[in-house]
This record gives sequence, structure tokens and C-alpha cells, in this order.
Amino acid sequence: MENHFDLLILGSGSTAFAAALRAAELGKTAVMTEMRTLGGTCVNRGCLPSKNLIEAARIVWESSHPRYEGLKPAKMKFDFGELISQKQDVVHAYRDKKYQSLVYEEDKIRVFNGQAELIDKHTVLVGGQKVSGDQILIATGTRPTIPQIEGLDHVPYLTSDLLTSDEGQELKELPESLVIIGGGYIALELGQMFHRFGTRVTILERNQVILPNYEPEVSEALTFSLREEGLQIVTGAQVVRVSNKSSKEIEVVANLGGKEQPFKAQKLLVATGREPNTDNAGLDKVGVQLDEHGFVKVNDELQTNISNIWAAGDVIGRQTESQPATPVGAHDGVIVAKNALAGAHQKVDHRVIPRTIFTDPQVAVVGQTDEEAVGSGIRCWCGTIPLELVPRAGATHQTNGIAKMVINRETQEVVGVSLVMPNAGEVIHEAAMALRFRAKLEDYIDMIHVYPTMAEALKIAAISYFKDPAKLSCCAE
Repeated sequence: MENHFDLLILGSGSTAFAAALRAAELGKTAVMTEMRTLGGTCVNRGCLPSKNLIEAARIVWESSHPRYEGLKPAKMKFDFGELISQKQDVVHAYRDKKYQSLVYEEDKIRVFNGQAELIDKHTVLVGGQKVSGDQILIATGTRPTIPQIEGLDHVPYLTSDLLTSDEGQELKELPESLVIIGGGYIALELGQMFHRFGTRVTILERNQVILPNYEPEVSEALTFSLREEGLQIVTGAQVVRVSNKSSKEIEVVANLGGKEQPFKAQKLLVATGREPNTDNAGLDKVGVQLDEHGFVKVNDELQTNISNIWAAGDVIGRQTESQPATPVGAHDGVIVAKNALAGAHQKVDHRVIPRTIFTDPQVAVVGQTDEEAVGSGIRCWCGTIPLELVPRAGATHQTNGIAKMVINRETQEVVGVSLVMPNAGEVIHEAAMALRFRAKLEDYIDMIHVYPTMAEALKIAAISYFKDPAKLSCCAE
């Protein structure tokens, strides 16, 4: 059969490409399907474009809000349209280099465009053609969740797809004001970005805190920083309805403590989470099992209940203790290729997955929270230090933040780390490697850190188990 391959992959994001490339390395043929743009969410409308614009916004903000006495504020001029244009150039260049060119260079990999729907456990219908594979990988990712809110069907709104390139959802003009429904990482990253470009931003979070699944100290520290910067963060806000007040104004009504309060803005951004792209893939026709939220169920080898069908990436949600993230998907895509095509029987290990929220200050975490550790039966000690105890933070006038460690009292093993600080996404990798090798408090303390760096926060947090770090000289243990 002309369109038959060793590995048929639904999707073309990081998970799919990693699997396809490993299949080629194993001497096998692979095919990917894509209903939108080659490369999936991360490169086209997620990680890459958001971090590009977040950094631009930081430069604009810091020029007018210098941290040092003696530096005078400067009003940096910028053209939002040109920023969007350069963002598109970055996305195109990265997509061409890291995705499209690999398909051209590797004759063992092909791509079919269109919505792929399984018609049996070896075959999909895509773009009017039948394509089959001995093994199948579901790597269709996720999309923004659209909540059931009265009036939302009749009001224009944005989602995180506003960052996309070459699609109608792309936002090309800077709004004067913006209401964001949701208080998760997407809402916070984009909210601060737009605020720094000059948009009046209001964030409505239904829970009593932002980032409710993180350590409470993380939520408190980041809320303080964002509010101090000027963002309006309203927690305990249950949105009940939205409406168009005029062609240039949207009204969002939220229930706050039993009373309704209106919030008005030029634009509305819905950032209430993500849901799996499993509803139009024909999974029900072949009996692939999903969980109650629509994510694909897999075992610890990423195999579904159908022996030749596998799943990996964001589409499996929290299965196997996974975390929705681009590098997790890429890592697991390789495992699927080895298991499906070479019988490797490799099990996934999601015990150590570092994560970062690219606000300023950044949030970075790895391992278990205090609550998770206690829930797993660990008798733990938790130590939190304010960032003002870190010399680098004081030297650069960036003392808003915290570092927290969760330690197993019985073994002294560090089982979780949470950071709120500049460059937390870089620092967290030291903690991740330490967790990987089950490092203990003394390992962090005995490690000689460069002075002054933000990474010293890890050492200082470890020292706080034994003594008050506020009473130590620089670098003392």
C-alpha cells in the first residue's frame, strides 16, 4: 500500500517530531498528520512567540522603571505592529529550521495535512486519503478550554491563540484595556506582558489565590509583585456573564462574595485552561479509552488499551504523573518510538519534571509541594526564605520573591523546590538534577556556589534547616 508506514502519528508537534525522528534513526518509516500548522502549539502559538514578546515587554518596562537610584526613567518608543511582525519572522525561521527542513531532509518521514480520523486501528482518513501504519501514536495535543459562561457565544474574545502566526486569531493591535478570565500561568504571563506594553489589565481568578496548585508562598509572592507593578488581580471572582456594551467595550460580570461586580475593557481574553484534542480523531470508533476529562489513558510504557496504539504529550494530561510541557512530550515521543518499533519496553519516569512560569519574577518548581509530600506519606520539613537573604537579589534590587524546600525529615532528602525570583527557570535545573540523584540537604550546603548568584538561594534555603541564614556572613555555612 502506497500510504503505509511503520509509524503513523496523529499530530506534528514536539512529541510527534521526536517520535518520527527516532523512528527514522531505527530505520523505520513514519508519517505525521497536521490539521493546522506544522510544528504544533509550542513553536507556532505557545512557548516561542510568547517568550519572544514577554522579553520585549520586559525591556520596555525596565526602561521606564529603573531599579537603581541614579538611573532616570526613559519612555521607550515601540511599534506593536512591528513587534508582531518580528515575532512572526522568529516563528517562521524556527519552524523552517527545526521542523519543516527535517521533513525535507529525512526521506523516511512524510506529512499529510488535514484532520485525521481513525477508521480502524491501523488506518486514518486525512485530507480525503487513507493512510495506515503498523503502529499508531496519538500526539494531538490540547487546545484552549472555553468555559460555559452566559453571553460568551455572542461576544468576541481572545484565547492564547492570539500569539499564533498566519491565522485569523492573531492579535496585531495593542488593546487599550483587557480583562482576563483565569489566573493560571497563561493568564499571568500574558497579563503582565500586555500591562508592560501599556494595556490596562484586570485578571479575574475564581479561586481565592492565583496558581492554586502551587505552594501558597509562591502565590503570595507573585501576587504581591504583580500588584505592586500595577496589575489588577481579583481573586474569588466567579464570572457569571459577559456582554457587548458597545462596539469598543466588553463587560464581564463576576460574583464576588455574593455581590455582582462589572469589569469593562476593550478586549476579553479567556485563559481558563486547556483540553485534549481527542474529540474528532475517531478514537471512539476503535475503542481507545479516555479518562473523565477526555485525555487518553496509557500505561507506564505509553501504550493505550489497544496494543498497537500509543499516546504521548499533552494529550495524555496527568497520566503516568506527567506534566503538560513541550520537553516532556518530546522525551516521551522517543520512548514511544522505541517501545512501538523496537520492543524496548521502556517505562516513563516523570518523577522529576522542572517547570517555569515566565512572569517577572519567574516561578520555577520541581518535585513535590508541601501538601503533595504529606499526602504521599512523607514526614516533611519545609523551609522558605525571602529573596532578600540572597546577596545577588539585594545587589540588583530584585528582592521580591522566595525560595522554598520540602525535605523528608527521616532521610534529609530534598523532595521539592519552589522558586519565585529572576531567572528562576535557569536556577531550577540545579534542583532538578539534585532531585534526580536524590540529593540531601548537606549536598546543597556542601556545593560551592558562585557568589553572588540567584542559585545561592538553594544553598541558603538548605542552611535554614539548621540555623538562621540572616545571621550568617556572605558565603558562610
